[in-house]
Amino acid sequence: MQTEASKFIINREDLNVDPVTLVTDGLKIGRAPSCELVLNHPMVSRLHAGINDADGRYYLYNFSHSSGTTLNGRVVAIESAEVLADGDVVQIGPYFLRISRAGDALSIGVTLEVAMTVADSESRGETPQTQGQQAPQPSKESTEVAAALGVFWEKRKREAGKMQHVSPLRPQKPQRVLGKARFNWTPTRDLVRPWPFSVFVWGFAAVAVLSIVAAVVYAQTYSPAPISSAHARGKFTSQPPIARQANATNCTACHTLTVSMDKNCASCHETPAFRPTITDAHKAAGLGCTACHVEHQGTEYRPSVASLQTCTNCHNDANKKTYNGHGVHTPHPQTGFGYPVVNGKWVWTGLPDAEKQQKTPELQRIIDNVRSQLVPPNSARDPDDLHRSAEFHALHIHRVKAVGGLPANRDGELSCSSCHKFFSPVNVDRETPRATCGTCHNGDRGGKFENVLAADKPNCISCHVQHLEARREWGRALLNDLSAASPNLQLGDAPPQK
Repeated sequence: MQTEASKFIINREDLNVDPVTLVTDGLKIGRAPSCELVLNHPMVSRLHAGINDADGRYYLYNFSHSSGTTLNGRVVAIESAEVLADGDVVQIGPYFLRISRAGDALSIGVTLEVAMTVADSESRGETPQTQGQQAPQPSKESTEVAAALGVFWEKRKREAGKMQHVSPLRPQKPQRVLGKARFNWTPTRDLVRPWPFSVFVWGFAAVAVLSIVAAVVYAQTYSPAPISSAHARGKFTSQPPIARQANATNCTACHTLTVSMDKNCASCHETPAFRPTITDAHKAAGLGCTACHVEHQGTEYRPSVASLQTCTNCHNDANKKTYNGHGVHTPHPQTGFGYPVVNGKWVWTGLPDAEKQQKTPELQRIIDNVRSQLVPPNSARDPDDLHRSAEFHALHIHRVKAVGGLPANRDGELSCSSCHKFFSPVNVDRETPRATCGTCHNGDRGGKFENVLAADKPNCISCHVQHLEARREWGRALLNDLSAASPNLQLGDAPPQK
């Protein structure tokens, strides 16, 4: 028996592609990419069946041991050949191959019915054998043909696993042989089972529960220490309040996803008694509330007091960090404790305009009164220098209590003799104030954070007022009642009694 190169016309109706004509001595059918007719389904073996022309007839040869092959509903025996005629239907897995002769070619129309497989047909008893009919006995001629085709296909079977060329019907990269054929099968998208929606629901629920547990049970893990008692209280202890509402250990009052912490701080501490304004210099440096008031330092931490320590940590020559391109240095390198007189000239620039607007009219009248007493008429003294001196002295003798053992007037307030051993418009003691400034300006006097600034260093915000509209530069405990002040106050005198 001689096998010949034959012409096959493949019409893939399942893939909705144009018919393809092949010329080969044997049409290999299976799941392997090296087959000429590739049927990609797990019920199809890698080399499932073959069709070739011998002595003018087309024969179907079955190779599959695990999945059956039927011809017109009848199971084709393993390693046996069946003659194909016009109108025959071959079923391989869920695929149906309809055979017809087209001149000198064999036309094969391929359709796919996923719900129907050879095993399903057998289980429902649709094959002739299960309907009580006897399978036809093979003739001597068919036996000889099967034996001859077995020799032909034996070589093709050995080469099937070694072939690297791809099928012209379905160009793709050859798959790696990893063992059993079924594990090398890659399903198409329509056969992939989608993830159930419940998987995403339970996954989201698990993440939510773990997030709540982490936020509640392990809250302290996210901070170096608990928040201060001022932010942990549920009600205000001082009046008037400087915040809209008590924080009561509420994390989200400061930490939110949409608004920065500085903005949350500023919006909360916006009350009639306090406005969180900052100086132009700090704005230009890009600083905000949290640059000075650092939280999570412990329950006894007081943000308003500890900000003084931030001043000295930042403003010193050892700090090499730049702020928007500008560096900072140790303040008052030539003036000791900050006494603003160098070589007899005032280096203090005076009150900023924004701060002047916050002062009382009584203070402005005291400034004018002091200025008139600091210099005799027709003096050649610099007017700007004179005005700075008047503002400086008026601030210190206007309602300020004497502390630290400094001499005081009859009402316990500062006077000229508190800092100067002698003073007159012509001759003024400027050495003693350099030592007495630190007596008042020495930081806090109570609580865990006492001596935030050493006793020999000034309190920065006494002169450099940060929150201009807060009116807290001296502190309520260091001031006498405003009504006790008099615009006619003389240098060294005390305010009149009520």
